[in-house]
Amino acid sequence: MPELPEIQALAERLDASLAGRRSAGIDLLHFSCLKTVAPSPEGMVGRSVIAVRRRGKYLIWEMGGPRMLVHLSQGGRLDLEDPPKRTKPRGAAVRLGFEDAPSVLIKEFGKERKAGLWLLAQGDEGPLARLGPEPDSKDFHDLIMEGTDKRRIHSILRDQRTVAGIGRGYSDDALHAAGLSPFATLSSVEPRARADLLEAIRQILADALDIERRREGGLPAKLGDHFTVHNRAGEPCPRCGSDLRRVSYESYEITYCPDCQTNGKILADRRMSRLLR
Repeated sequence: MPELPEIQALAERLDASLAGRRSAGIDLLHFSCLKTVAPSPEGMVGRSVIAVRRRGKYLIWEMGGPRMLVHLSQGGRLDLEDPPKRTKPRGAAVRLGFEDAPSVLIKEFGKERKAGLWLLAQGDEGPLARLGPEPDSKDFHDLIMEGTDKRRIHSILRDQRTVAGIGRGYSDDALHAAGLSPFATLSSVEPRARADLLEAIRQILADALDIERRREGGLPAKLGDHFTVHNRAGEPCPRCGSDLRRVSYESYEITYCPDCQTNGKILADRRMSRLLR
């Protein structure tokens, strides 16, 4: 799933291509993509794009009052079509057309959570109202440094109502960099380790954004090639050389290093436990 660095860099590229252009139409290529009823897609035609920006994992087209939101979810990807196209390739969900500018094709390859489009009237926050603070905000700083949340830290970082923009990938990498177990609870972590976690999150997101800003065009199918530990179970830890391990759940997995993060303890993996029975 694309996270804050991927979406931020993508928003910057879209803004450079589309700011000042007028909407030429919204072509719904899959009925389930549109998540709102009003305003209608036809009502957005002719409105100028003031800016394209990001909030959490959402792309936001500011349209001088109304807004368009896109969330790519698990398997969503985005193509900038220059020149614009009218085809319907595999996985096509919606095409956003603009006058004298590339069209934007949203594609979906996920099996569960799907990419979505929201058309919001002026003043309507839609799904943005449920988002927590950004990772670089004072509210998030205070939560990590002073909070007593008893949930696992990995769960906190992935919860978009707690902090917006981080997912499984950068949670894995940040906890590895900070030397913290993904199963540790925030309430049990000492102040020095909390500060280390904040610094790890800041640095990892900044480094990833630098890499993502080197891309051109849309968002390709292959992502996450610059993760340090995420999705690298079985490979040697880049810090100590021990084998990275994973904890598997029904629809996702956590990657960690036992030697660097859990004092050598192997965390319970229900899927592996079932296979060994």
